[in-house]
Order: sequence, then structure tokens, then C-alpha cells
Amino acid sequence: MIAAIDQARPKFGKGQQVEFIGGLGTIIQSHPNSGNWSYLVEMEMGSEPEMGRIGYETTILLFEADIILPEDYSIVA
Repeated sequence: MIAAIDQARPKFGKGQQVEFIGGLGTIIQSHPNSGNWSYLVEMEMGSEPEMGRIGYETTILLFEADIILPEDYSIVA
């Protein structure tokens, strides 16, 4: 007998612009995680600091509950 796990589809897709408490970013990947979804989000680069840049954008791991759509993003039904 094969057991099927009903995992809802992720709310956010690859390349989608999103907001979170730390700022704005772009979804890079999504992964199922214990009945929820987690996302790798690449943060937008701000203006270049006076001391210059050391590396590229920062990528962080966020759970679906920590992400919202930007206010100017309209959902088309």
C-alpha cells in the first residue's frame, strides 16, 4: 500500500518579489518542511556603503509565515 502525503503547493514561486521584516527580496528556491514551506530568499542590495562591498547579495532561509507580498503587487484571479 502506498501512502500519499497531501502537501499544499507553495504560496510563493521562484523569481517572485517578496517582503519580510528584514526588507525585500526574490524567491530563489522553495522546500517542503514538516507540512510547511521554507524559502531561500535573496535580499535586494541597498546602496553601496562608503567602505565598499565585500560580497554579493545575502541569501536567507525564511518560512512561509515570515513572508508577505509587496503592497504594490496585485494578485490576478
